[in-house]
Amino acid sequence: MTALDPSAPASAAAPPALRVAANATRGRVVTAVLWVALALAFAATCAVRGLPTDRVVLLGWVLAGLAVTSVTHGWRRLVRLLADWLPLVAVLLAYDATRGLADGLGVPVAVAEVADADRWLTGGVLPTVWLQEHVQADWWKAVATLVYSSHFVLTPVVLAVLWLRDRARWAHCARLVVALSLAGLATYVLYPAAPPWLAAKQGVIEPVARSSSAGWEVLGLPRAGVLLDAGQGQVNLVAAVPSLHTAFAVLMCTVLLPLARHAWQRVGLVAYAVLMPVVLVWSGEHYVVDTLLGAAYACAVVLLAPPAGRALRAAARAAGPLPWRA
Repeated sequence: MTALDPSAPASAAAPPALRVAANATRGRVVTAVLWVALALAFAATCAVRGLPTDRVVLLGWVLAGLAVTSVTHGWRRLVRLLADWLPLVAVLLAYDATRGLADGLGVPVAVAEVADADRWLTGGVLPTVWLQEHVQADWWKAVATLVYSSHFVLTPVVLAVLWLRDRARWAHCARLVVALSLAGLATYVLYPAAPPWLAAKQGVIEPVARSSSAGWEVLGLPRAGVLLDAGQGQVNLVAAVPSLHTAFAVLMCTVLLPLARHAWQRVGLVAYAVLMPVVLVWSGEHYVVDTLLGAAYACAVVLLAPPAGRALRAAARAAGPLPWRA
């Protein structure tokens, strides 16, 4: 029996199974530390700048989370992450950079026209005004705020999960997100329009409160409402037609419905897509016409966008799904 060389490193003397277990443990520790650091950075950013309501900023945080998940799997995983996501981020950055293009073109902001269209649809009564007069229950405020706020996180999170589980489906969803964003941008440039709360502020329609963050007070989280309001102040205030809140709710519903295995999941997805426009109209963020156009834009993008090609599906199958755990 040969004695072990005391000068040999401990890792070389350890059985392969123990080395694998030790590496796995180190990977989990590193991942946990990075997640804690990322969570602290996110909390500090929110405390200073408010809850992020910009899709590119949220996408950046999602990418940071994916990087934390991938970092212990080697540099190839990180390269794949950058190669897959950077084109999407570049398009959305270009989208944000052109948000103020309408101002430079001198296009007048529509204030009364969309309100008149809503009155025509509903026989002379503005749905936003009617809803705010008749629906003010605390439970509804809480539900409305949660539904409204979900818009800012749902799409990036769905994209992240699809990237981890099904890259071909992720690529198709990413194309839909880009196409819908560009369609919304083109409309905002050609037809900037004021939402109900802004029209009321200018005295064009009856008094309307901007109530999208009212539920945070009910939930005992008033600071979250302040942070959301601060984040809302950084976005385009006259990007009301179409409602991209509605458009992305409908888009996520169409993307996730084929993946739903249970009836309650399908009912929940459809209910979410229906509830979002109701919340938007009640909260003074959009008119009914805005939400109808948003749903139409989403349906048009889904119908017109080609599915993932054969080569992309083959490449995704070759790469395989990414594991949930390090």
